[in-house]
This record gives sequence, C-alpha cells and structure tokens, in this order.
Amino acid sequence: MLFSVIVVCLNPGEKIRRTMESIQTQNFEDYEVVIKDGGSTDGAVDLWRQGATEKNDKVRLIQQKDTGIYDAMNQAVAQAAGEFVIFLNCGDTFADGSVLARTAEKISRERSAGTDTGRLILYGDTVDGKNGAVIASASRITGFTCYRNIPCHQSCFYSKELCEEKPYDSQYRIRADYDHFLWCYYRAGAKFLYLQFPTAVYEGNGYSEKKENRARNRQEHKMITEKYMKRGKLLCYRIAMCCTLAPVRSAMAESRMFSGMYHWVKKRLYERKI
Repeated sequence: MLFSVIVVCLNPGEKIRRTMESIQTQNFEDYEVVIKDGGSTDGAVDLWRQGATEKNDKVRLIQQKDTGIYDAMNQAVAQAAGEFVIFLNCGDTFADGSVLARTAEKISRERSAGTDTGRLILYGDTVDGKNGAVIASASRITGFTCYRNIPCHQSCFYSKELCEEKPYDSQYRIRADYDHFLWCYYRAGAKFLYLQFPTAVYEGNGYSEKKENRARNRQEHKMITEKYMKRGKLLCYRIAMCCTLAPVRSAMAESRMFSGMYHWVKKRLYERKI
C-alpha cells in the first residue's frame, strides 16, 4: 500500500461526504482511507457509510475514543497500512483527481535516484477554500521557512516511518503538527520534496484560526521555535519578520480582495528560486 489517507472526525455533519467524494475520485488505486471517528453522535459517519458503495472496500472505519485531534491522528497512524500518510480533515478535499497519481510518480522518481523514501516528506501548494486563491509553498525548506511559513499540513505527504518514530505531541492543542514538522527538519534528517502543484483545498476556519485561540497559537509557536532553534537565529528571524511588515502581509493574504494577487506574487518569487 503506497498511501493512507487519514480522515479524523467528530460529528462532521455533511463535511464527511465532501471529503470522501474527493478522495474516492482519485485516478489512482494504490491507497486506503482510514476514517478515525472519536465517537460521533450526529449520525453523519453511519449515514455516509450506508450510502457509500463505490470504492468502499478501500475504507476502514475506526471508532474509538480519543483525547483530541492529535491523539486521534496518532491512533490512525498506528493502524495505517500505507508507506505515506496524508491527513485531510472533514471539509478539506484534494485539489483535483490526479493528486495521488502525480505524487506517486514523484516517489517513483526519487526511488529510481536512490533516495531513502523512509525519511521523505512531499508537499505541495494549497488552495484556500474560502476564496479559491492558490497559496504557494516555499520551493525549498529552510530555517526561516520553518519559523515563518511551513506548508499547510493537509498538503503534506509524510513517510509513515516519521510519524511512527515521533507521534504528535498532544501537549500542544493547536500546533502539534508544527512541532512534528520542525522535528522532521531539525532532528530526523528528513528530505523535503516540493511537488510544484496544488495538493489540497483547505476549508479554513479551523480551531487555530478562531479569535479566542490566537493567543494560545502564538504561545505554542514561541514554545516550539525555542525548542528547536538557537537564540541568535530566532532573533534574526523575528527582526526579519518586523522589517518585512509581516502583519500587513498576513492581512493581505487573508483578504478576499487582495489574497489572489498576494499569493500569485509570492508564487512567482518562489519559482525564481527553484
């Protein structure tokens, strides 16, 4: 099995249908879907299962209590059969029907070149589900990228080996995926490969984006960066963020009026560095 697509849910409502339809229209066969349900009571998972017939043999449903999304992700990884895992939350979708096939081609090329794919992370661009803008990922992962703007978690294919070696740390309520990404970069010696195409459509409006959670989000970012990065580097990164008007750029990126233009310009700048 090459891919395990992991869908973590709790009372997902109609969103589970949208996500599952996106997965099951992939024009690639070597994958499974692991739905990790933490004990939904809205009936949505059972309703979807009753109505789903096409490619339903690829789906495994795990219904088990968990302490939160990251614990649920760890439980799903432990039962996944794929060499690579990707996490799609309910409401998120693949960018198109060829994402798995195109990613498999990249993996095949890496293996032909002798790359150890057991330490590999492949990542693509992300489509903003709120306004349709393509959010470009950096063509190369650096320390500054890790501080400022890592790829969207839903747009990353992780070697399962990396997720098993270091499970997601549930002490972080918002940024355990960020902690794991930095561990892969700074501690695990992972190789990062940019796919150069949109991978996922991110629905947005997640837990970390809610106004009441923004302070916790910033606090966890500080804790994690201080764990992996040296003080001198952190100071340089913080100064760079101030000098490049990070709050203004963030506002433009999230604006319905300016986001398309902002991300288009950012992608052109990244392409010049490839």
